Amino acid sequence: MKNRIESSELLLNSDGSIYHLHLKPEQIAKDIILVGDPERVDLIASFFENIEYRLQNREFITVTGSYKGHRITALSTGIGTDNIDIVINELDALVNVDLETREIKSNKTSLNFIRIGTTGALQPEIPVDSFLISLKAIGFDGLLNFYAGRNIFADFEFENSFKEHTGWNKLLASPYVVSCNSDLYNRISDNGFIDGITISAPGFYGPQGRELRLKVVDPEINKKIETFRHKGQKITNYEMECSAIYGLSSLLGHQALTICLVVNNRVSHETCVDYKPLMRSLVNIVLDKLSL
Repeated sequence: MKNRIESSELLLNSDGSIYHLHLKPEQIAKDIILVGDPERVDLIASFFENIEYRLQNREFITVTGSYKGHRITALSTGIGTDNIDIVINELDALVNVDLETREIKSNKTSLNFIRIGTTGALQPEIPVDSFLISLKAIGFDGLLNFYAGRNIFADFEFENSFKEHTGWNKLLASPYVVSCNSDLYNRISDNGFIDGITISAPGFYGPQGRELRLKVVDPEINKKIETFRHKGQKITNYEMECSAIYGLSSLLGHQALTICLVVNNRVSHETCVDYKPLMRSLVNIVLDKLSL
């Protein structure tokens, strides 16, 4: 790998900030909470005792401040793994590339990424309004398959078992399976959390088996997912970012964990009426865990 990154590959703004996030290295903390919804950044920031920075570009809103004396950054990614590709790579560049010389630093910094989001359950026993922590993520998006080193962190046995069980359509991106960081799991996990295995879909409708006016290529996909078992493990939920966060973090030497609020159950057809108070409670739990 070349030590110096060309300007065409690492884009910077005129003020020296990273291209999409509009951030400089000193403006982020080591512990970074990632959320899809930009409004959720302000929810997290409402718990902070002080705010050092607040910046926005497009859907990317960043607030860095302190909670119980612990420095934390909250950042909105927008929806989807394509945005995660931007966010994780640019956050990594902020700490592991000298933006003035464009040289990769010899001493690497490791960041902690904690995604707080919403999700839909795929097993009938998972209650709406519960908190689910993702032990593994299955990427339907194919993002990690574009990166060298993907095979180092992938669970091939799980992938092959899943593709065989579902009769995976070869026209679709090949799923990849990556685990969360065990140290971050031990730091954040709580007795009130359900351990799960999460699918990250590259869309909200067809890729999650929803049909409005368009039919999906495999109408039985969610039933196949619900009945899949691998070494006693089963898939618990859909969301749209976790797999890319786990995969890119593993490749770049960062730690990642996802905790989601279950807002609907695709099997029982239950839906949360008002999830905002529960989301506030989840944010509070995570902030308390990070500040210990």
